[in-house]
Amino acid sequence: MKNIRNFCIIAHIDHGKSTLADRLLDATQTVTKRESQAQLLDNMDLERERGITIKSHAIQMDYTAPDGEQYILNLIDTPGHVDFSYEVSRSIAACEGALLIVDAAQSIQAQTISNLYLALENDLEIIPVLNKVDLPSANPEEVTDDIVDLLGCDPSEVIPASAKTGLGIQEILDAIVSRVPAPVGDPDEPLQALVFDSQYNQFRGVETIFRVINGSIKKGQYIKFVATGESYYADEIGTLKLNQVPKKEIKAGDVGYLITGIKEAKEVKVGDTITDHAKPTTNAIGGFEDVKPMVFAGIYPVDTEDYEDLRSSMEKLQLNDASLVFAPESSAALGFGFRCGFLGMLHLEIIQERLEREFDMTVITTVPNVSYHAYTHKNPDEILIVNNPTDLPEPSSLNRVEEPYIKATIITKSDFVGNVMSLCIEKRGVVTSQTYLTTERVEMTFDMPLAEIVF
Repeated sequence: MKNIRNFCIIAHIDHGKSTLADRLLDATQTVTKRESQAQLLDNMDLERERGITIKSHAIQMDYTAPDGEQYILNLIDTPGHVDFSYEVSRSIAACEGALLIVDAAQSIQAQTISNLYLALENDLEIIPVLNKVDLPSANPEEVTDDIVDLLGCDPSEVIPASAKTGLGIQEILDAIVSRVPAPVGDPDEPLQALVFDSQYNQFRGVETIFRVINGSIKKGQYIKFVATGESYYADEIGTLKLNQVPKKEIKAGDVGYLITGIKEAKEVKVGDTITDHAKPTTNAIGGFEDVKPMVFAGIYPVDTEDYEDLRSSMEKLQLNDASLVFAPESSAALGFGFRCGFLGMLHLEIIQERLEREFDMTVITTVPNVSYHAYTHKNPDEILIVNNPTDLPEPSSLNRVEEPYIKATIITKSDFVGNVMSLCIEKRGVVTSQTYLTTERVEMTFDMPLAEIVF
């Protein structure tokens, strides 16, 4: 176990994490010249077209350190956009370290900070990397100072790099080996593994991706999923290179995949614990929160006969994207469909595109909105959830209506403080605090109605 390193990459959108992942794969010769392509881990057409990472991917690299020691590096790639922060939280739970990538031309941005907080909550070792130092517009000294202010680290710990030219890649690999702690766990305890991702393969059923915390998992073992209580035989286990590599056994600290022939998407819960059926572990793994959808919209099939197909497509999509939440609803105009919860507007757009591309479903999406809570005079303690204006009780019987509020943290340059404030106050926002992070950057906190933001 002392030679395994599990790490993820966190960054804002467009700070170059997919390109950096490519360079790490090249440097460790995980992919051959023939297989390599730009943004190798972004394998969805949608990800390539928009240049964003939507889905986290795990890949294993073999690395020989300069002193001749052999290491196994498990890289778990994470998305950068705030709408996919659920993916990030799961990837972080399976790691001991994180590369924090900051663009030398753009400096620290909002998503860098929010993902960093997630990583610090999980006690990860942070390795700061200053990327794109080869750009003419790069400002390495100033951005290094920003990183030092944010992390409280030493300026010498920040690694200058350029994923495009390959500068600093060797230093990054050495830093991962020397600074990220090896996983801790007991190989002799009962099996305890964390499910942090899953995907659907139409020929082999559900493929579960897990990280072994304690014990080991063997091919053919009779295993049990703690949350669902179901037991299965491990038909195939293995590690994830560019393609799946079947193995006989995966020990504590390592990351791998599991195929049990599960056909039902509902039977695998992300964040679940896998254990041995005969000698189960006494404690399930905590640390995964239930996802909280922010934006709701109705998704209806164009043809009502496709309702069941839409349901099974949504279930398969939910397996691959655990932050999608849906419940059946019917509308007078559109017939039967689903009311879906999303983490944000980009998430809604991506789900709609994936339904059309991956499952050939043409769907109608209603205008996104939020849920309100209504209370009547008759039962002032009973909450009525209102998703639609038609669900509101009679005005005469209405006691009060509550709407969802958010705490918004806005980071901006000091020149724009006035404009940002007047915009938020126009949208019924209330200023709660204002702090200067540096002489140039201000952090403002507002309490605002969610409906105004969605709109």
